[in-house]
Amino acid sequence: MSLAVQFSEYGTSEVLRVVDVPAPAPGPGQVRLAVRAAGVNPLDWKIMQGFMRQMLPIDLPAGLGSDIAGVVDQVGEGVTAFAVGDEVLGASLTPAYAQSAVADAAALVTKPATVPWEVAGALMGSGATAWPVLERLKVTQGETLLIHAAAGGVGTFAAQLAVARGARVIGTASQANHEQLRSYGVIPVAYGEGLADRVRAIAPEGVDAVLDASGRGEIPLSIELAGGPERVLTLVAFDAGDLGIQVHMDGASGGVRALHEILALIEEGRLHVPIQRTYPLTEAAAALDLSRTGHVGGKIVLLP
Repeated sequence: MSLAVQFSEYGTSEVLRVVDVPAPAPGPGQVRLAVRAAGVNPLDWKIMQGFMRQMLPIDLPAGLGSDIAGVVDQVGEGVTAFAVGDEVLGASLTPAYAQSAVADAAALVTKPATVPWEVAGALMGSGATAWPVLERLKVTQGETLLIHAAAGGVGTFAAQLAVARGARVIGTASQANHEQLRSYGVIPVAYGEGLADRVRAIAPEGVDAVLDASGRGEIPLSIELAGGPERVLTLVAFDAGDLGIQVHMDGASGGVRALHEILALIEEGRLHVPIQRTYPLTEAAAALDLSRTGHVGGKIVLLP
């Protein structure tokens, strides 16, 4: 048996229960993990509250989470990449908010010994979303990228990955997060009224590309600063596609390719993953409540 977080009806975190369930068994091409860390993402509480039921229909009772790190304790038929005892990270098939979870072997990579569990469990969702976004925006060395919500989950990764590519990054964030962004090589600016003037003071000719991870209504401003909609991409304003911008809805589509690049940069000391707070599995409700505030300066991670 295995402890897991589940909900039997949509609602706020009060619907969550920690229950004892049978440990899942891996099928062909899959492995089972003893979960050491599970990343908490905004998508999780949106699923819990029913906001995603049209796009991501689920059967209740259901669990949450897909960002995972753990130790392989069972190997399915045909798996040769991993063995029992291997430490891995990536995306799970079964809910990650649990003591035991199953994942496709192809969706996992080996966890370096130097990477702490809480960091390993926080990489897949945000990191593997940021990586393909930069690919879609075609951000290259010497270009200027504006990121709205640069201190958020995806923004933190995208900013550092873009800096590693040699781009100049301007990032909107609250004043409390400006010093953190400077430590990443990002030029911070406050969001809100007068944003266009603040960005133009840094980039008088405008910017080459814009990533909107905020959803605060900056799309028209972003199009203006980028000189057109072609290289403006949003992760949150799904209704803005008719303006000609790119709308990214593929989630962590970068997969293991992104994880390999991110892990290499972490080991080189060129990418930092801030951890806001860790919680035990029994406090998953508190973790999701913190995520819902939208004022998080780092990743939230469950440690089963």
